[in-house]
Amino acid sequence: MAELGQIQAHLTTDTGLVREHNEDYIACREPVDPQDIQQNGWIYLVADGVGGADAGEVASHFASERMIAHFVENNQESDWGRRLLDAMQAANSDLRQLVAERNNNSRMATTMVTAVLQENQVFIGNVGDSRAYHWRNGLIQQITRDQSLVAKLLEEGAITEAEAEVHPRKNVILYSLGSENKPKIELFTLTLLPGDIILLCSDGLTRHVNDREINDVIGQKPLDEAAELLAQMARQRGGEDNISVVVIQYGQAKEQGVSDTAVTHPHLTATPSHRSFLWLYTGFLAVFMIVLIFFAWLVLRV
Repeated sequence: MAELGQIQAHLTTDTGLVREHNEDYIACREPVDPQDIQQNGWIYLVADGVGGADAGEVASHFASERMIAHFVENNQESDWGRRLLDAMQAANSDLRQLVAERNNNSRMATTMVTAVLQENQVFIGNVGDSRAYHWRNGLIQQITRDQSLVAKLLEEGAITEAEAEVHPRKNVILYSLGSENKPKIELFTLTLLPGDIILLCSDGLTRHVNDREINDVIGQKPLDEAAELLAQMARQRGGEDNISVVVIQYGQAKEQGVSDTAVTHPHLTATPSHRSFLWLYTGFLAVFMIVLIFFAWLVLRV
């Protein structure tokens, strides 16, 4: 079972250089005791609001807080994947209700990518084009699938990778919380090994920093430095959108630079006294061999 302190995380968000408001929202709920671990695990999320003005900010913040609340309240559900999907769908209903109560015809919606860790399992729920990645032993892989128009066209072969990069409708997402009664929320489940890292981010990061660069930064920097550096890289390259990064590490990996062949068995490790004995024993064998050779020479002479 995962214990307190076994999960390490760092969260950061930045407005970027173009937007006036930060419509991204990052949140976490970490357990306070062993019972809390068993009931709720660790919850992390990134939400990217849409709607303009303050609507996007309200949508991402409100939906995130409601999702966490619903997840915690439904702690009798033994299927944590189902529990996560239900919490996100409930947050969607709450957000739509909020829009109806405001009665100003404003559009309020948000993407959301959520990671819930229980023991050595991670459950990832996703709607929209924010992303989750899995990093292990120097290799990174995107877990979620972008629910965007460009991703769909690319998957269908209607456009090329190069065309996708400059497509005029690159920011159009197909699903989000708040946009419809039951948006398409996808669930992904992974088994983690010590040292594995989960990265959650908004598209403000991935439009400026590619997967290879993300992989290199995660593999070379501590969690807090990696998250801050990735956000800084996106900002320095234009910061066209809000930038949010959450990095989560499960357990501790074996120390870098120590190979399996360099590990010695404790019973075979030579102490100073053992080394002295080995030198004496080697000297004795050498003298014994010289004596044998001398007697063999005498015998041959006779």
